[in-house]
Amino acid sequence: MRRLAGLIVVPLLLLSTAACGDDGGSDSTASKNGLPAISAGEKFGQKPTLEKGEGTPPKELKVDVLSKGDGATVKNGDSVQVNYLGQSWDSTKPFDNSFDRKQPFDLTLGAGMVIKGWDQGLEGQKVGSRVELGIPPELGYGAQGQGDIKPNATLVFVVDILKATTVPKSAEGAKVAQDDAGLPKVGTNTDGKEPTVTVPKADPPKKLVSNYVLEGKGDVVKDSDTVVLNYSAFLWKDRKQFDSTYKAGKTVTFPLPQLTLKGLKTGIVGKKVGSRILVVIPPDQAFGNQEQQGIPKNSTLVFAVDILAKV
Repeated sequence: MRRLAGLIVVPLLLLSTAACGDDGGSDSTASKNGLPAISAGEKFGQKPTLEKGEGTPPKELKVDVLSKGDGATVKNGDSVQVNYLGQSWDSTKPFDNSFDRKQPFDLTLGAGMVIKGWDQGLEGQKVGSRVELGIPPELGYGAQGQGDIKPNATLVFVVDILKATTVPKSAEGAKVAQDDAGLPKVGTNTDGKEPTVTVPKADPPKKLVSNYVLEGKGDVVKDSDTVVLNYSAFLWKDRKQFDSTYKAGKTVTFPLPQLTLKGLKTGIVGKKVGSRILVVIPPDQAFGNQEQQGIPKNSTLVFAVDILAKV
């Protein structure tokens, strides 16, 4: 099954290799767990400057709570928003940070969106906390490395936990009649399992369709929002499923400003959080006359989408 996420959103995760400058000096803040000290920007919300690691890097995950917040405890399945800076143990130059971009990073904890050291190290922390993570290679990028990260590198991250949102297992809105015989029918189950999608043996619509299947009571989604979704996606022509977050076993978190599949973004914006929607995307708002990872050119796409949360 083809995974669509890489086609419709600017690649996420901790893979950027943007250069990072140093902050002005201040007294170093040493870690209790032998992790590199912060020599500047030690307070929550400030871009930190990390010193080089000393001695043998940790063989196991090390977590140091530099400052403890008083917000909710973060648990697996939550949609979490953070700022972070990361560098290798034996380096003084960060390989990535979100502070310079002035754009926090959104993830679903425990969903495999990030390296294992993040999923394990952030679970159980409180919103408002600043934590430092020392991540051995097997919980990072392993023997293959990634970008500027060398193979078998031990990684160090400073992470500010900005917010966490509990993600429900399913949309649970009021059922809306699906009485157009020319459109697909979507199941209305609310047990968290994948809904059925039945595509009719008829010509697809020429214009975008975005209809409620279950109408929730949450906030209306704006085009600047970041949303947490479950979805199932099909080709209209042969009714073949080409993507499913349900089969992957994890939700996806999409910053809508980065969503490049025009029809899906248009279909989601204006709908309420907590809803299940049917979105039918004509070729001119999908991939047009270009084949994309096995999706034939000029394809009409069908999505059943649960808008589970807004970050």
